[in-house]
Amino acid sequence: MSAPLTGIRVVSFDHAVSVPYAGRLLADLGADVVKVERPGGGDFARGYDAACGEVSSYFAWINRGKRSVVLDLKSAEGLEAAHKLVDTADVMLANLAPGATARLGLDGDALRGRRPELITCELTGYGEGGPSAGRKAYDALIQSETGLLEITGDGPVTARTGISTADIAAGVQVHAAVLAALFHRERTGEGATLKLTLLEALAEWMHQPMLYTLGTGRTPARSGGHHASIAPYGPFACADGAVHLAVQNQREWLRLCTTVLDDETIAVDERFATIPARLEHREELHSLLHEVFASLTQDRLGALLDEADIAWSVVGRVGELPQHPQLVARERFVPVAVPGGTTVPMAVPPVDSSAWPPPPDAAVPALGANTREVLEELGYSPAEIATLTG
Repeated sequence: MSAPLTGIRVVSFDHAVSVPYAGRLLADLGADVVKVERPGGGDFARGYDAACGEVSSYFAWINRGKRSVVLDLKSAEGLEAAHKLVDTADVMLANLAPGATARLGLDGDALRGRRPELITCELTGYGEGGPSAGRKAYDALIQSETGLLEITGDGPVTARTGISTADIAAGVQVHAAVLAALFHRERTGEGATLKLTLLEALAEWMHQPMLYTLGTGRTPARSGGHHASIAPYGPFACADGAVHLAVQNQREWLRLCTTVLDDETIAVDERFATIPARLEHREELHSLLHEVFASLTQDRLGALLDEADIAWSVVGRVGELPQHPQLVARERFVPVAVPGGTTVPMAVPPVDSSAWPPPPDAAVPALGANTREVLEELGYSPAEIATLTG
């Protein structure tokens, strides 16, 4: 039993988060992902922070299981080696600066002109044409441009989401597009030229708040940790901590009132009788809930919510995630080696499959760690390798 992408080579000219994340997802499925980095530092995301040995938390997360090759694409020899490497690939990924792949002859049209079976996938900020073509784009800028910042935060305060939402959205779309293209090639023998944009990837994820705004004439309210259009749905303090509960329908609301609040009259109070009414009177509702919950421990409140069959969770801390009892019981974190001679805990892929095994232990590559071996695979002599690697 082998991984579904065993034998597939992906060559990626990438940096930051979006395309590297897509490459890591492909590596998780067994692809040989060769990451081409520039000399003198490599992917600038390596230095975003110093949380994981010699690399950043961002880099460690999205580059495990890959091979790192350093090539100077500004030199004729380095660019020639890059083209030889792509000639061995099934898939080429890129998110270089606008126009860079075309200048280097690494764009889809040029590459597939000589190898029609190749799959190329390029992510840009805004795509071709239109007033924004050619502009650089980064995660927080796209969050702002698509309105995600407008609806994220609390009251008058807007906020960037705590993770790179635009980059992750784009990475997932790139991953899915490449898998579809591989399936298309399996059927037809033809490759594909794929083009995606960061703006359109996040615009896809913004459909629900957009449709809500267009349909109601109101932008979803910024409501902190609470749901913008359902109440009660969010974190609430209790006697010794906090719980996050979710009441999604009238049956659950009635059970909350009778079993947890022990007061049936609240269920039919006109201020709280419907979801729109509870939203309109959210402050009064929250005050009522806080008054009751203040006398209940987290364990007791959780037991009552379970009895009422209402979904809830503890309010966790990100640093405690590897110790989450459910994840520990299911062995969902493993130690992964990072440059610098240490390991960090990382989650295993979230899909358990009967058709292929879990991915093998995969280290995060040091800059250029695999340059020599990859160049040897391309047929370069020791003397030629020494010239290319300086």
